[in-house]
Amino acid sequence: MTVAEFRAAEGGEFTGALLALWWDARGDWQKAHEIAQEVPGADGAWAHAYLHRKEGDTGNAAYWYRRAGRPVAGGDLPGEWEQIVREMLARG
Repeated sequence: MTVAEFRAAEGGEFTGALLALWWDARGDWQKAHEIAQEVPGADGAWAHAYLHRKEGDTGNAAYWYRRAGRPVAGGDLPGEWEQIVREMLARG
């Protein structure tokens, strides 16, 4: 699946961090955050970090980037969202 197909999908086929990012793409940060904070492991932490960075809470975001084993992101938010989605989709 491509990022464009992911954006156009209905959402019911996704779980975990991808579902959180799908909701974020639809403008529902709260729903995305609720899902991300329940996803265990590095993927959930990465999505959670992105969401807190988007929110403007850089301190909390830095904590979640560390939990994800990722460097703190500093680029544009849409680019980071796409990078996360692309990597998670590639893993299947």
